[in-house]
Amino acid sequence: MQNRFGLVAALLLCLSFGAWAQTENAIIKGFVYDRSSGEPMIFTNVVLMDTKFAAQTDVNGYFSFTQIPEGTYTLFTTVIGYDTSKISVTVKPGDLINKKIFLNRGQRVLKGVEISARKIEKTTQINAGTTTVTPREIKLMPSAGGEPDIAQYLQVVPGVIFTGDQGGQLYIRGGAPSQTGILLDGVTIYNPFHQIGLFSVFETDAIRNVDIQSAGFNAQYGNRTSAILDVRTKDGNKNRTAGKVSVSPLMARAMVEGPLSKPKYEGGAGFTYLLSAKHSYFDKTSSSIYGGLGEPFKSSLPYSFTDLYGKVTFNGDNGSKINVFGFNFDDKAKAIDPDSLTEKAAIRWRATGAGTTFVITPGNSSALINGRFAYSKYNLDYKEADFVAAPNSAYDGTRSSGIEGFEGGIDFTYYMPHYSQLKYGLEVSGLHTALDYLNENGNTVVLDRRNTSAALFLMYRKNFGDKFILEPGFRMQYYSSISALSPEPRLGMKYNVSRTVRLKAAGGLYSQNIISTKSDRDIVNFFTGFILSPDEGVQNVDGGELNKNLQKAYHALGGIEVDIKNVELNLEPWYKNFYQNIELSRIKVLQADGNFTAGDGVAKGIDLSARYNKNRLYLWGVVSYQEIVYTTLVLKNNVVRIDENGRQIREKEAQSYAPPFDRRFNINLLAAYTAGKKKDWELSARYNIGSPFPFTQTQGFYENLVMLDQNHQLDQNVNTQNGQIGILYNNQINGGRLSWYHRLDVSVRKRFALSQYSNIETTLGVTNVYDRDNIFYVSRISGTRVYQLPVFPSLNVTWNF
Repeated sequence: MQNRFGLVAALLLCLSFGAWAQTENAIIKGFVYDRSSGEPMIFTNVVLMDTKFAAQTDVNGYFSFTQIPEGTYTLFTTVIGYDTSKISVTVKPGDLINKKIFLNRGQRVLKGVEISARKIEKTTQINAGTTTVTPREIKLMPSAGGEPDIAQYLQVVPGVIFTGDQGGQLYIRGGAPSQTGILLDGVTIYNPFHQIGLFSVFETDAIRNVDIQSAGFNAQYGNRTSAILDVRTKDGNKNRTAGKVSVSPLMARAMVEGPLSKPKYEGGAGFTYLLSAKHSYFDKTSSSIYGGLGEPFKSSLPYSFTDLYGKVTFNGDNGSKINVFGFNFDDKAKAIDPDSLTEKAAIRWRATGAGTTFVITPGNSSALINGRFAYSKYNLDYKEADFVAAPNSAYDGTRSSGIEGFEGGIDFTYYMPHYSQLKYGLEVSGLHTALDYLNENGNTVVLDRRNTSAALFLMYRKNFGDKFILEPGFRMQYYSSISALSPEPRLGMKYNVSRTVRLKAAGGLYSQNIISTKSDRDIVNFFTGFILSPDEGVQNVDGGELNKNLQKAYHALGGIEVDIKNVELNLEPWYKNFYQNIELSRIKVLQADGNFTAGDGVAKGIDLSARYNKNRLYLWGVVSYQEIVYTTLVLKNNVVRIDENGRQIREKEAQSYAPPFDRRFNINLLAAYTAGKKKDWELSARYNIGSPFPFTQTQGFYENLVMLDQNHQLDQNVNTQNGQIGILYNNQINGGRLSWYHRLDVSVRKRFALSQYSNIETTLGVTNVYDRDNIFYVSRISGTRVYQLPVFPSLNVTWNF
């Protein structure tokens, strides 16, 4: 099997050399840049005037035309907010012409010419289940705490559910956080959100773009069964030192970018850098600044984090480049008892990593080669305060999880006429996970796993004229630790009924070998560990064992896009079947019992979004309905019986339940308006209402006495023990529902110009304007309610230079 895998890899490499050598026809290729910064202009349309040749730049600003007949053409580029560019190009048979186009910021556009990147993209790309976000769109959101962040923007994306301001997690169309792949410049980030859920590890102004693949993503992405969040950072200003400094009651931020070595001429080779840092101090300022607003500010919000990111880029004369980057993210939090306001637990996670990426445009081909290699590490520690260990127990109140390893890959993209495209590549990764955990039945779980995986993928997009687009893909994923080979076909398609009405669909098979320890029983769970697929037998809900210890799923997604004047409507029904979910066992009572069981899950829903964007007004509304049902093995009636010989008798059963992120209804409304003669005022508001989350109800309490030793023998003296309070959970997992959630956020931003490149921005934001008491969780012992953030005003000041 491994020999076959190597043979296919060799064939792909041969294909790549074949793509390099295709020079029979004339080719025009190149890059489009912002002249002031040298940053690539992404998703910009480039056309040969008076012909059918048109292309759209990718995330590198790259475009390509192939099979160009002999003649003289006008290379035409225009983008709203930039001056129009027209370049005369003469081609002969066999020519390969490389052009760099630099656009000046401005408002002059040729009369009678209207080229919209968004309009062309709609009819030439499938984009089923895909949302692309830029920093400009992120800043349209009301800035919670005065700081714009992708974590806040994601909350209005169709199909995305957030669990709240504190301990917030991301759930995309029925999938758990571990089933969503988070990528930063191609490197996996295992936890992108801080414990205070308003902020991510990503610096907004360092982002180039974000692709959110919520369902039906194609073969270039793997080892995840639900969704992909792909974040790309920009390179750094090629012409001058630029940046920002920002302060608010929550945090301080800084970013600086510029040339290490300036190009000797426009478009020439050079080095650039980008550095960003942000540090929160809300744990120190919340009580003094916001204490008068009551809890949780009065006792201070125990959250702090520090995020560091750096990048160096070498740009070649022909547009090729290489990046070297590194990051360090550090998050600290405490769980506070709602009754005594004392510390219950301390939580800390850290993520570090470094890597390199490269983009090569071969001199004799229109192909583009992308590659990456990186190493990253993520560690999570959870320490219970004042923990009293039970007799003969090795558990000291500490849970820990770690995942580290390398990942690398190379892919080749070949551009063909009429927006068609061929892409193929190879990926390799090696991971090590370690987990030290105590399950809900009091058994310790200590696991250490290693795995090397490899994948080959191929995808082809064919545009049949202006009507039909077909995008088949295939991924072959191999997991060495369990000797599992997973073939995964993917498919996307679109039919343009007209220029204003389009039908689309996507789907495929998906697998992953990363498992989360997050419990579906807890109302709030701060510990989310990771472990690789086990090599032990895993029991399924039907009583048998899995053939391959992988999490598996298939997706089906449909949709219709309708444009009515300046309104864009998008309706997407979707379906995901997680037909093989692996989790830490709920029925592990004896230490000798298996650590894992497998269940399944079905998620389905429909999302309707409407977007209006004209002149100074931007409106976006999203209405979502979803229904998620998981099935797993549990102890029947939650009972473990002990017979006269001291042996435990337990019966198992399959139970279906709604996971804790099953929010059935979710509505988001966003409005932004640019005011003032100089467009230096920005006003925005966002309203969200969501139906209740499910939770497992408390049935009763008991005195938890230790009766068995580590060998599960009855030799403990219960007469001398002071038992702890034990909780009897309802037999039905997540049989109850919390209350409805709704919140209004607003912000006002004013920009004061100081010079051509320098200005001051002040942002006043108010989160939860009408002070809604939204439930965070309820203490199981006392019944005390803990709420999300109350009304929360904040002022942010930013100096851009």
